[in-house]
Amino acid sequence: MKIGIDIRNVGKKRTGDEAVFFNIVKNLALIDQENSYYLFTDILEKKIIATIKKELAIQAKENFQIITLKTQNKFSWNFWTLPKYLRKNPVDIYLTQYITPFFVKKKIKIITIIHDISFNFFSQFIKWSDLIFLKILIPLSIKRADKIIGVSQFTHQEIIKYYKVKSEKVTWIYNSIAQNFYQPINQIEIEKVQIKYKLPAKFILYMGTLQPRKNVPVLLRAYAQFLANKDFIGEKPKLVLAGVKGYNYDKKIDRVIAEEKLEGGVIFAGYIADQDKPSFIASAQIFCFPSFYEGFGMPILEALAMKVPVLASDIPPHREIAGGAVLFFNPSDSSELAEKIKKIINNKQLQEELVNKGILQINNFSWLKTAEKLLKIFEKL
Repeated sequence: MKIGIDIRNVGKKRTGDEAVFFNIVKNLALIDQENSYYLFTDILEKKIIATIKKELAIQAKENFQIITLKTQNKFSWNFWTLPKYLRKNPVDIYLTQYITPFFVKKKIKIITIIHDISFNFFSQFIKWSDLIFLKILIPLSIKRADKIIGVSQFTHQEIIKYYKVKSEKVTWIYNSIAQNFYQPINQIEIEKVQIKYKLPAKFILYMGTLQPRKNVPVLLRAYAQFLANKDFIGEKPKLVLAGVKGYNYDKKIDRVIAEEKLEGGVIFAGYIADQDKPSFIASAQIFCFPSFYEGFGMPILEALAMKVPVLASDIPPHREIAGGAVLFFNPSDSSELAEKIKKIINNKQLQEELVNKGILQINNFSWLKTAEKLLKIFEKL
């Protein structure tokens, strides 16, 4: 088979969606020596392409090649650039995410991965221009796709219910965590990362995008309530927010920091390099993930792998992914979150219990298993 994969996000310092396609390709390269893979990107810089090849470990793989297509933007990519290329150089299967290319012959089987459909339920958090784009093109893409893949059983069911899609057209594969989260790290590596990012000795960590859907303001209010609690004895930790203040940044974050007078207690760490993530997370006392809506929740697994106690919002995908390995809280209740922060920090036995459950939980996830399942989907299609 000739299999095309959209890897435009790889190498662009994105979060979850970059990790998904990076790890899928890397693990397909480990298990598939028979099919030919064409990895499509709009990155033009040769040095970046060389780095991507090295990180994917495909330099010596004759059945994997990266194809750069120059394009003006993501709209022209799907409407003109890629379809034009595929008309002259057809593949059997094309894998992308969300928006499928248009005007592509039906003999090319298209698979789209949908990470979540939060824009349908939390439209107030989406820019109106993006919302129009999603509301129009996602239904068209779902109609054109030969197979739709959710990243959890929850997302799989959401797609079927919301878009009224036949169940046989939709399936699911789990995300997982990168290989470097399974490798042992020593104290020297942790200290280097702590110095590099100027991390405090003790801190509560959030890692992810800083979009409104991620519900960071509730974490900030809970942190302020925790600081005000006079029952807590000892040095109180800082709060570290790891993520880029980029596209669709939640401006309410700055407003809450000012209202709660948290300027000295909250640290914005910015983008964390992939190779630094394990040591960065391992430095935290608690990992907190307060999202209103997720399709999966990859950072939760990363924290569990690094033996850090986790607090997560009580939403269905988090229940599915984390099982009983984390403490859940109502994402709208900052007081409950503040109490559970205190509960974990004050209770060594609870910390150990959560860590031990987390070690068992991450064994349920593997990018290699995900790649094997995806390869079977290719073959069946």
